[in-house]
Amino acid sequence: MSTILTIAIAVTLATSLFLAVRWRNLPCTGTVPVSFFTFIAILFTSGLDVGLIMFPLVDFELYASDSAYSFANPLAVEFGFWGFLVWGFYFLTTFYFCIVEPRVKLFAIPAIRFTNNLVIIATCAFTAYLFLIYLPDYIVGIPDVWRFALVGTVILLAAMSSTDIKFVEILSVSSTWLFFALIVGVWISSGTWFTGLAEAMSNLGAYFANLDKFVAPITEYHQFYLYWWFAWSIMIGQFVARFAAGIKAGHLLLALLIVPSIPIAVWFSVLYIYFSQGIEVGSGWRIAMVVVGVIFVINSLDSLIRLYTQNLRITPDLMGKKKYVLANWAALSLLVLLYQFTPLKIEWIGLVVVGIYAVIYVMVFQRRALLGVPEQAVSEG
Repeated sequence: MSTILTIAIAVTLATSLFLAVRWRNLPCTGTVPVSFFTFIAILFTSGLDVGLIMFPLVDFELYASDSAYSFANPLAVEFGFWGFLVWGFYFLTTFYFCIVEPRVKLFAIPAIRFTNNLVIIATCAFTAYLFLIYLPDYIVGIPDVWRFALVGTVILLAAMSSTDIKFVEILSVSSTWLFFALIVGVWISSGTWFTGLAEAMSNLGAYFANLDKFVAPITEYHQFYLYWWFAWSIMIGQFVARFAAGIKAGHLLLALLIVPSIPIAVWFSVLYIYFSQGIEVGSGWRIAMVVVGVIFVINSLDSLIRLYTQNLRITPDLMGKKKYVLANWAALSLLVLLYQFTPLKIEWIGLVVVGIYAVIYVMVFQRRALLGVPEQAVSEG
């Protein structure tokens, strides 16, 4: 699995770079264009989940104790798992669904459409499952019955909010601002101010100095992360592409690599202050992290539920809102239980997505005559 993953990463990142250079001035426009800030907010909150909020403090401990990560400090390693380079996956799929798919319509092929929707549903449930297993680290002593009840409620709220597209913008923008507020609040509570934050952020340089090491799996845990990104990549590109408002391909790649990485870098640096200085995160801030995490989960599930139900044509208008909500709640809740009580892993889902990529590459090459990308888009400024 490691070799397959390494090849897949190299091919997709090389393709992203090629597209961004070759067709750098080709505008990417979706069916529901929004402002750049709203587009980034939708991408950021849909393309990430509760792991962004809850993983770092646990991960720092792992990276500090495992010699496999000794080439860099824990902050740089965690950033490498979440920031910068991995966002190239989302550029590739966003470009594809803005420019390529409307011409070749490969995702209208029944086998591809069916497999893609299975991936979306399974990955959607994995988001809720992560929230379930990490809750005890932030709400100490929470009974299992309350854990399952909270996750079930979150899935229900997401299914309800997915019935109307207006909630996408509201959830995305509001959760982005709440995340910014959380960063500021936790940072101020550390008492380190600008000097401490700047000192922590200086550790990020080790990521860029070792950028090549993040292209292939470092450990099985890193492999888990990378397959997780692959599992998300097609569906997030399919979802956010509709909100692109004519941004040029070259600018889109730069925006995806840089803009989401900034708040990720600041948030991880704030948490790294707590880790490196042995500061205890207060219970109030842990609850705040859970609250923001809940909103992130609802936002992610909302986006993915909307995507696979539209693909499968099981919309609220056709089913009725009550049946639609209950059906999605039941399906996702069942899958969460499968992740909990069976060997089902996100790595398997990511491997299926790698297979989809391979099929798409071959079929796009076969249908390249349908693309008709204007050559003037290559060089015009």
